[in-house]
Amino acid sequence: MPTPRLLTVILNYRTAAMTLRSLAAARIAMEGITGEIVVVDNASGDGSFETMRDHVAAQGWTDVRVLASAVNGGFGAGNNFGFLAGLSDGSTPDYVYALNSDAFPEADAIRALLSHMQAHPKTGFAGSHIIGEDGETHLTNFRFPSIASEFEGALRFGPISRLLAHKRVPVETPTVTGPVEWTAGASLMMRVDMLQEIALFDESFFLYFEETDLCLRGARAGYACDFVCESRVTHIGSVSTGMGRWQETPGYWFDSRLHYFTKNHGVGTAVLATLAHIAGGVLHRLRQYARGQKPADPPKFLRHMIRHACTKLWQGRRAVRSPDFTPSARGSAPAAISVPSE
Repeated sequence: MPTPRLLTVILNYRTAAMTLRSLAAARIAMEGITGEIVVVDNASGDGSFETMRDHVAAQGWTDVRVLASAVNGGFGAGNNFGFLAGLSDGSTPDYVYALNSDAFPEADAIRALLSHMQAHPKTGFAGSHIIGEDGETHLTNFRFPSIASEFEGALRFGPISRLLAHKRVPVETPTVTGPVEWTAGASLMMRVDMLQEIALFDESFFLYFEETDLCLRGARAGYACDFVCESRVTHIGSVSTGMGRWQETPGYWFDSRLHYFTKNHGVGTAVLATLAHIAGGVLHRLRQYARGQKPADPPKFLRHMIRHACTKLWQGRRAVRSPDFTPSARGSAPAAISVPSE
C-alpha cells in the first residue's frame, strides 16, 4: 500500500503555552509518520500567533506551520482552515487529524489511529481513548441525539434512564476497539476521501454539535466512526471555552443544538425535541426542589432554552450557511483539499 500522508491540525484560541505543550506531544507521536502539523491561531488577538510562530522557528521545527485565521469562526471553521491548508508542498493528505490544544497524545496514539484507518477502508472517523490528567477515563463516545434522549438527559431520573438506556446519548467507554455513533473531536482522525464526499465541518456551528453533525453525515454516506482503545490521549477539557465554569449557558450552545435538529431532522422534530427537553427539565426541577436541592443545570438554563426556541422558531428555520472554502476569507493558506459545500 502507498505510504499514507497525514496532516495534524491543532487549533489555538488564547492558550499559546498549552498549545505548544500539545504540539510537542504531537510531534513525538508523529515520529515515523509521513506528514506535517499545522497550528491554527483562531484570531486570538493576544499575541498567541506570534508566540507560537517564534517558538516553532526557534526550535527549527520544519514539520510545523503556524497559520493565522483572520476571524474566529469557531471550532469547525478553525479546523477547516487548517485542513484546507493541506501539506506544505500543496498536495492533499490522505487523512487529517484534529487535536485539541489541551490534549496530549501518547507516543503511539496517532499511529494507532492511522493504522486502524488503513486497515478499515470504510471507517471515516477514528477517535481515541480520552483520559484526564488524573488517569480517569472521560466519556467521549455517544449516540446521536433524539427526542427520547432529550427527555432522558433533562430528566435525570434513574428508572426513566434505565428504560431509555438505548436512547441515552453518552455511552460507557468500550473496552475494545469498535464502532460508536459519534465521538468527541478532541482527538479525531478523518479520511480525506470521505470529507471530499460529505464536506468539512458545517461552519454554522460556532461551537458544540459540529462533530455530531459531521459524524452523522458520514454515517449517512456509509462511513463508520470507530473508537480505538489503543490510542490514548490525555485531555484537560474546556480550557478555551471555560464550560465547566459556566454561570450561564452561552447563546451559541442553544444555536448549535437547535441548528443540529432542524438541519438533520426537520423543524417538526426540533420542536418536539425541545418540548421533550423542557418537559424533562421541569420534572427534574420539581424533583430537586422537593428534595431541597438545586437543579443540575446552570442558572436560568431552562428559561433561556424556552426563550431561545420561541425566538428562533418564530423567525423560521435558520438558513444553513455553507462553509466558505475561500482561504482568503480567513487568512493566507492555500486550499489543498477540494470539497463540496453542503
